[in-house]
Amino acid sequence: MGNNNNVTEFVLLGLTQDPEGQKALFVMILLIYIVTMVGNLLIVVTVFGSPSLGSPMYFFLAYLSLMDAVYSTVISPKLIIDLLCDKKTISFPACMGQLFLEHFFGGSEVFLLVMMAYDRYVAICRPLHYLTVMNRQVCILLIVVAWIGGLVHSMVQLLFVYSLPFCGPNIIDHFICDMYPLLELACTDTYVIGLTVIANGGAICMVIFILLLISYGVILNSLKSHSPEGRRKALSTCSSHTTVVVLFFVPCIFMYVRPVSNLPIDKSVTLVYTVITPMLNPLIYTLRNSEMKNAMEKFWCKNLTKGRIRMCHLN
Repeated sequence: MGNNNNVTEFVLLGLTQDPEGQKALFVMILLIYIVTMVGNLLIVVTVFGSPSLGSPMYFFLAYLSLMDAVYSTVISPKLIIDLLCDKKTISFPACMGQLFLEHFFGGSEVFLLVMMAYDRYVAICRPLHYLTVMNRQVCILLIVVAWIGGLVHSMVQLLFVYSLPFCGPNIIDHFICDMYPLLELACTDTYVIGLTVIANGGAICMVIFILLLISYGVILNSLKSHSPEGRRKALSTCSSHTTVVVLFFVPCIFMYVRPVSNLPIDKSVTLVYTVITPMLNPLIYTLRNSEMKNAMEKFWCKNLTKGRIRMCHLN
């Protein structure tokens, strides 16, 4: 089936048609985006600039924060601008680009969360072998595997949608270009492609989510043999990981483990995992991690002090 269509752009209906509601959402989402970027980039710079955060756990956390920052940038700026516009349009190539990037970074994050669970399993269940098993080369390889996994997932989604004919209408009742809204606009039968989306998105999310919950259950069960201090630290770390996993996977499973359809609640659910969750991740990991908080204070105090000294010398 070739790419044969009369549609050159799509019209996005956005989150709401109410002008007052759009103004309130503009302020809220703009603030969320600023907090998301500051929080995630703060973690990235702190981890790579602090020798005390050289363990694999923080290496993975830095890449998770980087993914969240970029993933949020794929969605939020366009959404923020559209909240100020009467007519919200997106060209066909831009729509395909957004679809590719959101699934690329979202898919990569799914695989990265698996790598982070494996890292915690080795650290807690095989502590004596931790630094040997999770050496820097292995960590880099796992990051590359996560990127490749996201790329393959995203390419499959894009190729199926790009090959569909769009004859009109071109109105998407959503604030982003995503699989199900686009499939409903295609002027051909999309039943088989819908099943592929479920397999490539929903089924993968469901299987990985169950495996992650089982792995954290195994980790928590192994804590019986640890000291009270070790148990407390491991529980704090695992609870942060589990919270992030639930916040990310539950909305994704709701969206993609079902036949092709668009529900009124879809926009709210999508807003959670595309806009709100990337903001919460750095808060979850820093507020419950004293090592990260201490490293942030030392790193930024040290660099601010250096900056003041340089300014004094220049004056």
